[in-house]
Amino acid sequence: MENSGGITASLQGRYASALFDLASEQGKTSAVEGDLAKLGEAVAVSPDLAALIRNPRVTRDAAAAAMGNLAKALKLSPLTQNFLGVLAGNRRLAALPDVVRAFAAIAAAQRGEVSAEVTSAHPLSDAQIKALSAKLKEREGKDVKLTATVDPAILGGLVVRVGSRQIDSSIRTRLNTLANAMKG
Repeated sequence: MENSGGITASLQGRYASALFDLASEQGKTSAVEGDLAKLGEAVAVSPDLAALIRNPRVTRDAAAAAMGNLAKALKLSPLTQNFLGVLAGNRRLAALPDVVRAFAAIAAAQRGEVSAEVTSAHPLSDAQIKALSAKLKEREGKDVKLTATVDPAILGGLVVRVGSRQIDSSIRTRLNTLANAMKG
């Protein structure tokens, strides 16, 4: 499997790539991808969990026990549970959110998909997401897996990230550009 050099060059990319290889060998790629999505969501919604994985004072054993309990509660696959144990044992739990993103990027590349993140000031309707996905598919020439987030600070418009490219049509950016132009 060919990985982008940018992904596998990073620490989290190497962990994600190793996990992807193991999951592929065992035919569990989709299960592990789903498990990691659950973990990423858990870290995003739980400030306590986010603090735990970043706390250097938590011992390896305590971190492994906490992640083991979390894995059981989320009903994660044995491969993912073992992987969490490795991260805890190597004191790399802080890299978990980045590993989740890197694994998703590797899996999407393997399927011939492109991942895109869209940020809007208000939640997008299903029809809007479908139309945006179609436009991005037309532009990229590949299927697009869209992740939508809401950030009221952009005021309006969209910020779309596809790989390393960003298309920023937010009102906040337009106002900042106008303010800078008026300064001289």
